[in-house]
Amino acid sequence: MSDNRNLLFAILMSIGVLGLWEYMYAQPQREAQQKAAQAQQTVQTQQPAAPSASGAPQAPGTPAPTGAPADSTAAASNLTREQAIAASQRIAIDTPSISGSINLTGARIDDISLKNYRETVDPNSPNIVLLSPQGGPKPFYAEYGYVAGGGASAALPDERTVWTQTGTGALTPSTPVELRWDNGQGLVFIRTVSVDNDFLFTVTDKVENAGTAPVSLHPYALVSRHGRPKVEGFYILHEGLLGYFGEHGLQEITYDDITDDPVRTFQSNAGWLGITDKYWATALVPPRQEAFTARFVNTQSAVPTFQTDYMLAARNIAPGASVEVKNQLFAGAKVVSVIDGYESEQNIPRFELMIDWGWFYFITKPLFWVLEFFFHLVGNFGVSILITTVLIKLVFYPLANKSYESMSKMKKIQPELVTMRDRFKDDKLAQQKAMMELYKKEKINPAAGCLPILIQIPVFFALYKVLFVTIEMRHAPFFGWIRDLSAPDPTSIFNLFGLIPWDPSSVPVIGAFLMLGIWPIIMGITMFLQMRLNPIPPDPTQAMIFTWMPLFFTFLLASFPAGLVIYWSWNNLLSILQQATIMKRQGVKIELWDNLKDLFRRKPKPQE
Repeated sequence: MSDNRNLLFAILMSIGVLGLWEYMYAQPQREAQQKAAQAQQTVQTQQPAAPSASGAPQAPGTPAPTGAPADSTAAASNLTREQAIAASQRIAIDTPSISGSINLTGARIDDISLKNYRETVDPNSPNIVLLSPQGGPKPFYAEYGYVAGGGASAALPDERTVWTQTGTGALTPSTPVELRWDNGQGLVFIRTVSVDNDFLFTVTDKVENAGTAPVSLHPYALVSRHGRPKVEGFYILHEGLLGYFGEHGLQEITYDDITDDPVRTFQSNAGWLGITDKYWATALVPPRQEAFTARFVNTQSAVPTFQTDYMLAARNIAPGASVEVKNQLFAGAKVVSVIDGYESEQNIPRFELMIDWGWFYFITKPLFWVLEFFFHLVGNFGVSILITTVLIKLVFYPLANKSYESMSKMKKIQPELVTMRDRFKDDKLAQQKAMMELYKKEKINPAAGCLPILIQIPVFFALYKVLFVTIEMRHAPFFGWIRDLSAPDPTSIFNLFGLIPWDPSSVPVIGAFLMLGIWPIIMGITMFLQMRLNPIPPDPTQAMIFTWMPLFFTFLLASFPAGLVIYWSWNNLLSILQQATIMKRQGVKIELWDNLKDLFRRKPKPQE
């Protein structure tokens, strides 16, 4: 009865894992691929023009930042990214982490590449491009400016304004740059841009009123992305528009959500907002402790424009006076230490939520800290995973030890249980009562065998989350053929692990199932051996499930990140050693070798 209960529980947990995997990974991925294909077909058919400006539909009662919505009928550009950059005067950006330029036309930050990150594990592959100018493919940029308040009609800088650099030289962490523009009507706009060694820009705007009349201006900032980007499409990962707004909390808006409801507005006096990808983000940080109106916007056009923006209260500038506003922009990689540092040092509220730690934040982030700690000691995240697995085993050792002891005692009383079943085979209630009395006498918890599974599942998902969302795991090597712990094992038994010049993944429909690498096979073997520590169930159905479950999980986990499969394999091996030690200490026979012999003889050994 207890064995049946534990087997049923294990089957249900396996089905649950499969269901979660299908719901959180496989189905969203298929839908994302289908939508991407449909979008691409639409673009190729309609050949839409690029939006003419960074503006967005005006929210009720809120001035549109650039004064005009995006125009989907504007002339399309056939320029490459390099040609679009070369078409305007620029100030170079050069820091230890990023390279790029500021466009003097519009004073936009629209050219950012990440020096320390490449598209693939090949060290010669191109650097990651984060921001790109309008006029080229996939425009993505940040813009700062003003909207006139109180019915004023003063000329204000917009996306067509050509600013002038005061002085010369590139923007570096030690050399800020200053831009100026005079509207010819008494207003002088001065913009100072500085940058740190990582990914944080500080944009300080100053307006001097040399005229004879007061002026009222609303400062604004926006991040605009033209065209829908390719996304991973996983349920456990948010990609799209993102913001934290004090009492409103974290707001995660997908591209689908903002398409269905194209304007979302929030009022707050603390927070940040932007657009995030899996590993990269561009986010606006308003002045601290100042009320602002934030929006998430999507234009309804053939080529949609996704925008996050905020607007501050009006600045009233008397003649002869000036005002200044300090804004910040994050544009770079979501490195945990960098993000956490900005939260504490720059006082950016809950900036850590830029990284999608998920619902199990209380497990996921501490697990990352442990992995990173050991990484700094040994210099390899794969080895760090192995050490962390041992640490997890030690933490849960008392609980797992008690569980395995209970399982061992169950094996010792197995003959008595068989006798009870035969004696009360026609009276299930009496059989159950006699078994419970025996459990009580021997101090056995019949459900204890389920505890190792319950312990492992949340750790499994937390580690999966860490491997999947943290950039520190991206392109992190292990040993040998594992060059990226966040990607599946690249080898396959179906091409003899690379000896045959053929890519199994190229096979339609079933290609993903043919990528059965070395580490998934190791995991399957360790799982098989762990299950064979226990006697083979006498019931043919149970025996068949016990025989085929390791193979089933081998194919299932083959598409998981290699780091997760390595963890599972190592955890299985440690569990085998732990369970065998406890069984020996309890005087219970270790059935492994006998079970293997019986398996190969095709005669399952019944329980005594």
